Amino acid sequence: MSGTTLDGTAAGSVAVVHVVRGEVDDSAPVDLGRFTAPGLDLNRLVWPRTEPGPAFHVPVAEIVDLLVETGEALKADRAGLLAEALERMAPVSPLPAEVLERAYAVLWRSFQRAGLYAQIDHELGGADVLDGWREVRLPENRIAATRAFPPRLVHIIAGNAPGVAAMSVVRGALTKGVNLLKLPSNDLFTATAILRTMAAVAPGHPVVRSFSAVYWRGGDEAVESVLFRPQFFDKLVAWGGESTIRSALKYLGPGFELVSFDPKTSISMIGREAFASEESLARAADAGAADATFFNQQACVASRFQFVEGSWDDADRYAALLCERLAVAREFSSAGGPRVASELREEIDVLRSMEPEYRVWGGYDGQGLVIRSPEPVDFHPDGKIVDVVPVAALSEAVVHAGVATQTVGVYPDARKAELRDALACAGVQRVVSLGRAGGMPPGLSHDGFYPLQRLMRWVNDE
Repeated sequence: MSGTTLDGTAAGSVAVVHVVRGEVDDSAPVDLGRFTAPGLDLNRLVWPRTEPGPAFHVPVAEIVDLLVETGEALKADRAGLLAEALERMAPVSPLPAEVLERAYAVLWRSFQRAGLYAQIDHELGGADVLDGWREVRLPENRIAATRAFPPRLVHIIAGNAPGVAAMSVVRGALTKGVNLLKLPSNDLFTATAILRTMAAVAPGHPVVRSFSAVYWRGGDEAVESVLFRPQFFDKLVAWGGESTIRSALKYLGPGFELVSFDPKTSISMIGREAFASEESLARAADAGAADATFFNQQACVASRFQFVEGSWDDADRYAALLCERLAVAREFSSAGGPRVASELREEIDVLRSMEPEYRVWGGYDGQGLVIRSPEPVDFHPDGKIVDVVPVAALSEAVVHAGVATQTVGVYPDARKAELRDALACAGVQRVVSLGRAGGMPPGLSHDGFYPLQRLMRWVNDE
């Protein structure tokens, strides 16, 4: 039976919280189907260019202190804001509750002081260019000055991992700019829980007032045609699939540019050294499984194709061990996952009938499945499915990497040096030790660029 509760919320719907300029929006809720959310006042989601944003002149050291305190508050969750978000998110998230719980338990890591300064120092060369004008010496003894000026950013964040929301809040705060976060339909709760925690730490702080986080349906022209304009924002920071990025492109033009974290896939390369002993093979298979199951293979860093240097028999030995290790629960994965989709089952059933050219280990119950094939399969392995492909030399696997390949995990570490230039030339953005694909150390590039540097507006005094 449908209806509404006494507070106007649709019966049976989950209530989504909006944060507008650092405060919880108490506007009347609107029924959006499976959830309700406050109605949007577009005027309140933009900051006029006639005046600086609230945090434009706040010293970086003060912002870092606030973020560190926010991290400690997230870790303790004394107000229960993360617990509330987790309770609302678990029934609607594609990720198992246990994975969400572990991901929420470590959100505070994004707010550690060392990591914050690593971003400032490595991406911008220091806080001085954020707090003022950096003097630079030009040829012919000319002196100029440059500043990383606070931007006006609208973020379309992804919901495949809660850490994306934390990363977006941290980067937005460090820029000193104003930030509008569009909540993704598969994570309507993490970003607002973080912002509400920050507001509880420092009510009314300029950084707090610099953030809004709301939901609208992606591609809604009635909203996006109004907001996505250079008179309101400098840059659109977009995460997500191809449809999200293509939808955003039509709004770009002079004064309004795209900073895109494009959809990516990742692969692994396992050298013949893995077969030196049973112990080394077990280590390689466990590391390969860790990379394949990061957020149950929902993250861009998760490996889907693994190239093994050796014979078909070598690849089969590796594949059998890999399948066993896919069913192991890890910090950001569960022992079981979603059942394999029917369309993929049909594809894989055909391959099962094609032994010995193809071999398949595992079932369709979500605990993991491995295919060994002579060439990469022509479908997208998903939901803890890995395709293992034997190659005579790891260099032969480079042709299977491209601009859509984000991360390549390599075993053993010593083989990275011989492969990284060719992988970079192919378009790869990260080369890591096998088993270390998950997470990205703060201060390094992300998807081939330094995010903090790209988010800023660089201004010269010549």
